[in-house]
Amino acid sequence: MKVTLARKNNDYQFEALGKTNTPVLIDNTSQDDAKGASPMELLLMGVGGCSAIDVIHILKKQRQVITDYKIEVEGARKQIKEAKPFESIHVTIFLEGDIVEAKALKAASLSFEKYCSVSITLEESVAVTYAVVLNGKKL
Repeated sequence: MKVTLARKNNDYQFEALGKTNTPVLIDNTSQDDAKGASPMELLLMGVGGCSAIDVIHILKKQRQVITDYKIEVEGARKQIKEAKPFESIHVTIFLEGDIVEAKALKAASLSFEKYCSVSITLEESVAVTYAVVLNGKKL
């Protein structure tokens, strides 16, 4: 796997490209005129996107009907020398549709414990937890 980043202005903005050549803007969000996501936001997006793809794939295979899917990913950071890495990440999955509760929970569990390469990559240094809300009810 390979990505490229090309600087787009005289400050901190970059355009990142991966396999599909879909541009992703990266910027220093501490600047007022930032026009992209910060690298740390992208990391949280990676955890959420990876899990979302897993959960949807698992539920579709089980013939569950997903009418809406939203995910929130929150990261808590700690100071280590000059850096502020994540110490914990919490993911809340919001599912809507004709979905059996046990299948929703199992899909989330499989994602975070077996399939999601992003959260598994982080698990040695960051506590990743999750919750599932199905049709407005926290499971």
